[in-house]
Amino acid sequence: MQLGSHLSFDGQCEAAFQRYEQCLGGKIVAMMTYAGSPMAAQAPPGWGNKILHATLTLGYQVLSGADAPPEHYRRPQGFSVLLSLDDAAEAERIFNALAEKGAVQMPLQETFWAARFGMLVDRFGIPWMINCAKPA
Repeated sequence: MQLGSHLSFDGQCEAAFQRYEQCLGGKIVAMMTYAGSPMAAQAPPGWGNKILHATLTLGYQVLSGADAPPEHYRRPQGFSVLLSLDDAAEAERIFNALAEKGAVQMPLQETFWAARFGMLVDRFGIPWMINCAKPA
């Protein structure tokens, strides 16, 4: 069994996944538009170039996403994408990159459980938690 996350976007999926590939060091392995799929006829007007499905791999982890048609899109709430890292400098780099043009909810800082922990909502409306464990 494998557990993954699928993110919905309001038309910015391609830009978001390109940013995540750059920030996280992953690799986009799939990016299908509505126009390039068997669902082209069902796409909302003007949505042919929007993303029906995207997949980003980060080692053995998979993040997927799509542009939800306007009538189905809901702003994300009640969850965060959690990144767990071992390196504080890398945690800071990723936090700062994701926070660019976004909103920091909790600055990246030392806590009683972590060498670094912070929360933000990125420019695409996706909530993130960055956690870097304290050395054992």
